[in-house]
Amino acid sequence: MGKGQFILNMAKAHPDVNFIGIERYSSVLLRALEKFDTEEYGALTNIGFVCMDARNVEEVFAPEEVDKIFLNFSDPWPKARHAKRRLTSTEFLERYEKILAQGGRVEFKTDNTELFNFSLEQVKEAGWYLEKYTYDLHHQEEMNAGNIMTEYEEKFSLKGNPINKLIAR
Repeated sequence: MGKGQFILNMAKAHPDVNFIGIERYSSVLLRALEKFDTEEYGALTNIGFVCMDARNVEEVFAPEEVDKIFLNFSDPWPKARHAKRRLTSTEFLERYEKILAQGGRVEFKTDNTELFNFSLEQVKEAGWYLEKYTYDLHHQEEMNAGNIMTEYEEKFSLKGNPINKLIAR
């Protein structure tokens, strides 16, 4: 979940929805907790944080317990031999499928077009339904409606980099 801007603003915008932020690295999780422990976010009661590797989601969430998974600006693991580590690989999609409720979705955003193309292929290979996708989120009115940006998204957008987004179920 990175430094927490996205999940904290999602929790604030949707007080009727519970959010769980998963971060592998405790140093990064600490940055999100520091943001949470402010006047702006401290009153939120619909958010929790877990320090864990996403490979273990099946050990933490029950079958069909999760409605939606947001993957934002994940590590691209650019070397081919590391493809299985990408959070949009078929291996991870299989894990998500076990914890997602009927009709559950994965929403993925990245500025890395190679990773995005890989992800589109993996969604198809895993037998998932690709609901929507764009190579330029901020200029695609329908998909950008209600978009809450991450720290990376703001940074890359200011540099003029287009943001890719897909929604799969």
